[in-house]
Amino acid sequence: MAVADTVIDAIVHEFEQESATTRRVLQRVPPDQLAWKPHPKSMSLGQLAMHIAQGPGFLIGWAAADSTELPDSSGASEASSVEQLLTTHDQGVDNVKNTLGRLGDNGLQGMCKVTKSGTTLLEMPKKALVRTLVLNHIVHHRGQLSVYLRLLNVPVPSIYGPSADENPFART
Repeated sequence: MAVADTVIDAIVHEFEQESATTRRVLQRVPPDQLAWKPHPKSMSLGQLAMHIAQGPGFLIGWAAADSTELPDSSGASEASSVEQLLTTHDQGVDNVKNTLGRLGDNGLQGMCKVTKSGTTLLEMPKKALVRTLVLNHIVHHRGQLSVYLRLLNVPVPSIYGPSADENPFART
């Protein structure tokens, strides 16, 4: 494995690894359980999975712009199929990698501001936004999704190491 030459190279490498893991988790979503919720206050399985699939491709747009005004939203959209989740995820991965390539290290030095109805919701360096939201935020929700899978008795894939269902380090 080559050493990353730029900050962008390092971020893209990490993003590719995390995205491959996220895709494996999304593949496990049971299509007949998309409306299931572990609790009335929770997102449904389909909403959470779609949030994860859409997240990186949507959030990278904030880093591409100096300022983003969020529209009023009617709530989280729900996946209609696992195929939709995977297609959305794959398109988002491509969007993130292309956008990071266009931004380059210099483009990550600027600030990003996100507003809604004229009120500032966040303002942070673009480099921090990519790490905090495009990477960490999605990893957080992926962890939630793995709990949903466990509660539904779906085998949980290995994420950072063995799960109770999958051990890539075990001898066969």
